[in-house]
Amino acid sequence: MSDTALNHTIAGLVPEGSHVLDLGCGDGALLQLLARQHRCTGYGIEIDDANVLACLARGIDVLQLNLHQGLVAFHDQSFDVVLQIDTLQHLRNAEVMLRETVRVGRVGIVAFPNFAHWPNRLSVLRGRMPVTRRLPYQWYDTPNIRVGTFRDFEALARQNGIRVLDAFGLQAGRVVRWLPNARAGTAVFKLAKA
Repeated sequence: MSDTALNHTIAGLVPEGSHVLDLGCGDGALLQLLARQHRCTGYGIEIDDANVLACLARGIDVLQLNLHQGLVAFHDQSFDVVLQIDTLQHLRNAEVMLRETVRVGRVGIVAFPNFAHWPNRLSVLRGRMPVTRRLPYQWYDTPNIRVGTFRDFEALARQNGIRVLDAFGLQAGRVVRWLPNARAGTAVFKLAKA
């Protein structure tokens, strides 16, 4: 699935006119889409210098912060929506950042590569770590600190007192609601405080 398809699916979950915080916003493409098509405002948080410059070139307000330090700079419910798109798997403090997501936002939207997707399972069954569009790195050079599955994330949310408002998979640009743990390369969750 292309970043464009993922961005459009995520944008469809964000109400028009929302105040948005995008954690690990990359080059700012999603925030730009939200501003143009959904009249959203907000900020991106990014650590990578090149991505910060790309955000600025797009006219995106971006803060260069390390997410490992949390979101202490933001008050409770400061944003309508907090996004974590392909960010969670890079964070050492995943549980803390999940709780912070629903603390500073009324709604959190999290998406990550689903390690339980059937091609990944087949690769592991053959004795090899998967290399796919959603997990494009070899095991020895991946920026991912961890891999997760749809079901693992549901359990993590419950353990942290987070309510799942919606959950589905994405595969080849299509929403997958039937057996998403096995049939989708991307897991998507819409969350709120319990």
